[in-house]
Amino acid sequence: MSILDSLRPTPDLRVLVTAGASGVGAAIACAFHEAGARVHVCDIDRSALDRLNADAPGITGSMADAAVAADVDLVFDDVEGTLGGLDVLVNSAGIPGPTGPIDTIDRQAWERTVAVNLHSQYYFARRAVPLLKRSRTGPSLIAMGSVASGAGHAFRVPYVSTKWAIVGLVKSLAIELGPAGIRVNAILQQALAATSRRSAAADGCAALALFLCSPAGRNLTGQAISIDGDGELLPE
Repeated sequence: MSILDSLRPTPDLRVLVTAGASGVGAAIACAFHEAGARVHVCDIDRSALDRLNADAPGITGSMADAAVAADVDLVFDDVEGTLGGLDVLVNSAGIPGPTGPIDTIDRQAWERTVAVNLHSQYYFARRAVPLLKRSRTGPSLIAMGSVASGAGHAFRVPYVSTKWAIVGLVKSLAIELGPAGIRVNAILQQALAATSRRSAAADGCAALALFLCSPAGRNLTGQAISIDGDGELLPE
């Protein structure tokens, strides 16, 4: 295999992207679809799912709240029905959460942020791993994190705390699942000011996800890779 060929993901990968109907998740889902993968997404937004279906009718979808375990179970019923298995999981669900001093943050807002940003990672990984273990095409789990996990940020404690936790989850799962041949990595994305930069950042995340699932990325696991470019850091 040539180096150029090794940069292309294996054809017919079965891919699940959470929060995949808009934003970075949709960019990743569409990139895999264009690369010849069979892609299923889930999203809490029905209108976004409908728009994605109109733009990329080959991508199947489920409406689900990634923070609700019962919804996640239903997503995997759909995945097994439509894809017949799984080779790649991209955990993209996340919310910015509340902003403000810790003593002003509402408990329900804190718990919702932790549920969406962290619990969802567990819910999907727990259900995906048995399917990934049966994959014969270099299975991969990708968690979408944030460059905020590399430093502290005042008044963003719920968001930053969950994003730090994702890096720990990825590094631990990479060690745990390595003997089963499953690679686990994180893509740390950055919020950008301009719409064009935001689009470019989404495309950058999608390109990196494809690389991580290509033969060229077969030796990468346990990594937290930043897509930070030269953009301006902003609250999400």
